[in-house]
Amino acid sequence: MQSIRIIGPGRAGTSLAAALAAHGWDVVGFLGRHDDLAGAARGVDILVIATPDDAVAPTAAAVAPEADTTVLHLSGSLGLEVLAPHPHRAALHPLVPLPNAVVGATRLASGVTFAVSGEPVARLLALSLGGRVVEVADADRAVYHAAACIAANHVVALLGQVERVAASAGLDLEAFLPLTRAALDDVAALGPRRALTGPAVRGDWDTLSRHLDALPARERAGYQAGAALATQLAESAAPIIPAAVSR
Repeated sequence: MQSIRIIGPGRAGTSLAAALAAHGWDVVGFLGRHDDLAGAARGVDILVIATPDDAVAPTAAAVAPEADTTVLHLSGSLGLEVLAPHPHRAALHPLVPLPNAVVGATRLASGVTFAVSGEPVARLLALSLGGRVVEVADADRAVYHAAACIAANHVVALLGQVERVAASAGLDLEAFLPLTRAALDDVAALGPRRALTGPAVRGDWDTLSRHLDALPARERAGYQAGAALATQLAESAAPIIPAAVSR
């Protein structure tokens, strides 16, 4: 199996290292922000840059190119140009949160989707972990990553709002999580439009207005944004026409 060195011993880097090592890859070690990176690509088949997005380009530039080494980043939003001047470039972005190395390694090998581009080794890494592979071109990576942030970060932020609003009624977040889980299950089974319920899909504007009146001022903008998205989704499909009644 090919050898791998990783720059960036954070959550993403350590999660990937643990997952790959468990699947037979030769992970030779990590380099951090205080290490000399000039020779990082020497003596390995793959050099992974697992830094925050704004550090990928300067990190890649600090590494001396090697003719036989593929340099790969884990960013969802960046293309391959940030890996110049390396001759072999790739990108591998897992669509899953990586909170720590133990949980992250398990999730990476659980059949999640990986967005790849560049050299074939990116696809090989994803497939070796049992992943689903999608190709995302450089021109599409920003909008792809926006969708990823909406799917995870924005959902978490909305649940933060649920926690705050529920607390004002003397309830905890746990009371509402079964509702969230059931809604996500419905989306998976039916698609977003058919899974949508509530006042927006019914056109119950008086209820929405009462909600806004009851909410603290600091919560209204977030609620209005969510209601607008629900209304947009409700209006996105043609109305369902009842079947004719047989006589």
